[in-house]
Amino acid sequence: MDVKSVRDAFPILHQEVNGHPLVYLDSSATSQKPVQVIEKLDEYYRGYNSNVHRGVHTLGTKATDEYEGAREKVRQFINAQSTQEVIFTRGTTTAINTIASSYGRANLKPGDEIVITPMEHHSNIIPWQQVAKETGATLKYMPLQPNGTISLQDAEETITDQTKIVSIMHVSNVLGTINPVKELAAIAHKHEAVMVVDGAQSAPHMRIDVKDLDCDFYAFSGHKMCGPTGIGVLYGKRQLLNDMEPAEFGGEMIDFVNLYDSTWKELPWKFEGGTPIIGGAIGLGAAIDFLNDIGLEEIEKHEHELVDYAVEKMNQIDGLTIYGPEERAGLVTFNISDVHPHDVATVLDAEGIAVRAGHHCAQPLMRWLDVTATARASFYLYNTKEDIDRLVEGLQTTKEYFGDVF
Repeated sequence: MDVKSVRDAFPILHQEVNGHPLVYLDSSATSQKPVQVIEKLDEYYRGYNSNVHRGVHTLGTKATDEYEGAREKVRQFINAQSTQEVIFTRGTTTAINTIASSYGRANLKPGDEIVITPMEHHSNIIPWQQVAKETGATLKYMPLQPNGTISLQDAEETITDQTKIVSIMHVSNVLGTINPVKELAAIAHKHEAVMVVDGAQSAPHMRIDVKDLDCDFYAFSGHKMCGPTGIGVLYGKRQLLNDMEPAEFGGEMIDFVNLYDSTWKELPWKFEGGTPIIGGAIGLGAAIDFLNDIGLEEIEKHEHELVDYAVEKMNQIDGLTIYGPEERAGLVTFNISDVHPHDVATVLDAEGIAVRAGHHCAQPLMRWLDVTATARASFYLYNTKEDIDRLVEGLQTTKEYFGDVF
């Protein structure tokens, strides 16, 4: 992969922050956008901004073709069986809430179990907390190994015939753990439970095949994979989606409306009430084109090289603790002794280096790690080993600064 040509496609990277060239290491929160995506959005708003599906005029037809064309790009990107299985949402959070609200409320009852893990993002915890309270189902946590991974033996012991839903993140946004979701889906299906995968941190970084994973639902966000904010995808197996009631009601998702009853459109539109996120979907389609041109396999290989290099260099810093397993996705979460992660991030920002600090929307995991917060450097296709060298230099500066203070 020619990283220099990749970087040239991202205008935002070619600037100085606080007098230093920008090093952007916060792609797990949101990725930067290539010029191809920016220009596609500009083209839509300048050239054929119109609502979709409803109009027969030229602009409406063009917008509809591009919007539905983006759906087909998503279908191919995740290898779904049909575009009917691809629902556009506002993001991963909305997608998981839709599953919990529509599938969960209709299929759970007292005595049933929902299985998740302590490493989950809040958006894959709170919806299940709420639906458990409403239905009387039990929320059950699969234990973690000391290095932050999942044992399939623990999974076999945790998932039972009472389990109806298993919802697991594919890649941890804190630990970088790559969870065995294919094997977990097989265990879930053995007990006739459905498998939900939070793909927010996997879809941008590795080739996804929902048929091979055999997951029942898969959710991801566009803004973490070079696309616009406010657009995401809910994949669901067609039979499950057909049997589910919509989570939102209004225009666009209806077939016939009578005074006291209504019927819904077929998939996927019955889950897309109101004017959809047209520009976002079109921009996501452009992002998929961009990633496909580079190759997800190349991106994953590049990130593994970066994270191995980062772990090697950062382990040489006295007093720095790295959290998570040895085999990980492209991020490193860490703390420096006696320095709050917010202070670490502040000093790094003064050096032009952007990292994330806080609980990363994973407070239960912070308690499992016995910390209040951590700092996180996350890598993507546009990062280089020189970026990591700058990070290591910045961390040394942080240690020296706070060593003088204390």
